[in-house]
Amino acid sequence: MTTVESSAAVPSEALRQLSAELPDTCERLGYVRKMTEQAANKVLDLVDTGRDAAEQVRRQGADLSEMLSRHATAPELTLERARSMLKLCAAYAATAAAFAEREKHIHAEIMQAQDFQDLSGQVINKVVRMLNQAEGPLNELLAQLPAPDKATEAEALAGVQTPDKALQQDDVDDLMASLGF
Repeated sequence: MTTVESSAAVPSEALRQLSAELPDTCERLGYVRKMTEQAANKVLDLVDTGRDAAEQVRRQGADLSEMLSRHATAPELTLERARSMLKLCAAYAATAAAFAEREKHIHAEIMQAQDFQDLSGQVINKVVRMLNQAEGPLNELLAQLPAPDKATEAEALAGVQTPDKALQQDDVDDLMASLGF
């Protein structure tokens, strides 16, 4: 076995191994993308829910505060009116406590929605390691390939140059119409 053949065996074996790992790696990255999307959507939904509930509690608090201020400065404050205001305060306090409890659960769910991060970090690290391992053998393989012929490359990029082989405007218009444009 010559030196060129023996050095070609190393990159080809490494490339074969990397090629076998690529489908699993792509699947893992797809999983990370899916989990990231699901977590982001869940967090956004939870934040929207919490924001709506916070606005409701804020509005109730502002209304209660305005009503208490108005009645506190009234010349006559009957015992019945004072009890009625205390009942409203108690109801608002219960609403605020329930809101705080819901928010506590929402924040816990937001934290749980982020639990994929550890797993996705592990998957991304594995993909980065695999790509780093692929870089050397790919560079070695590319170094063993003959350099591209500049004249051949230029000809390949030139495309159709003769008027009889070029598309006519009518052909282009027909193609665009068939595609719905």
